Amino acid sequence: MTRSEAEQGGVAGEAGVTPEDGVPSAEAEDGAPGLQDAGASSEDAAPRPEERLERAVLAAEQALIEYEIAMETFRVEVENFSRLHHQRLGPMYARLDELDARIAEAVAARTGDPEDVRKADEARARVMPMPGVEELFHGWMDGDGLSPEAAAMLTEQPVRPPQRVRPSDEARKLYRELARKAHPDLAQEEGERKRREEFITRVNAAYSRGDEALLRELSAEWAAGPVPEERRPSPAEELYARLEWLAQRKELIAVVARELEESAIGAMLRLAPDDPDRLLEEVAEQLLAQVAEREAQLAELLR
Repeated sequence: MTRSEAEQGGVAGEAGVTPEDGVPSAEAEDGAPGLQDAGASSEDAAPRPEERLERAVLAAEQALIEYEIAMETFRVEVENFSRLHHQRLGPMYARLDELDARIAEAVAARTGDPEDVRKADEARARVMPMPGVEELFHGWMDGDGLSPEAAAMLTEQPVRPPQRVRPSDEARKLYRELARKAHPDLAQEEGERKRREEFITRVNAAYSRGDEALLRELSAEWAAGPVPEERRPSPAEELYARLEWLAQRKELIAVVARELEESAIGAMLRLAPDDPDRLLEEVAEQLLAQVAEREAQLAELLR
């Protein structure tokens, strides 16, 4: 969001504040010049331009806090309902999957049709998921292949130690030059000493790896001198930036809230927000009826 957008809408607009509202008039309400009389008290002085923006930021912050509380409350409700759903209905879903697999296997045994056999295999696979590679090989192998320890044991070779790095002559030359120029003891101020210490830490790391190219980059960086400090934003600019951040934060929270609402558990919870336990009971009754139906179907096939 740009500054112009913040002026037209966004969080600032929701708070009913525009930049024009925060700028005092050049003249007083009675048409007199805006400058106060010499004897006027400070209470009669013109308000600061940022006062309206400060109130807008405060209002937007409070609104965002309330929005976050509502979203977090709903998230906790969804998680709790999901846990209850799994604890209460999970065994019934598992029983249904097992019955579906057994029914498919019974049908395949009767017909011998390759298509029925394929369906039976798929139904059984849903009940017995394939173990992962790490589980099969007890950590000796993963998606990237054998671990170094496993390979060493299979080949009866020790795990290779890390290769020693021997910096080139040019790297040693660059390192010595940088160490002499940027040594922290040459600093006159504490801020400069800290900058030099951080820089030398990077130089030492590059030299330990024998990274000649990086040492050249660091040499050029030191020759260019410290980066000048950026201009600090004005109070009004900081307030506009805060409003923009609050608007972006609200958009992110809205995405999370929408995902929660559109999830399967969120959709179920929204069907009965005041009595979710009753909804679980209704779903459990439906699942029990399906289990009884599958058991009867399986018994008929096994006759």
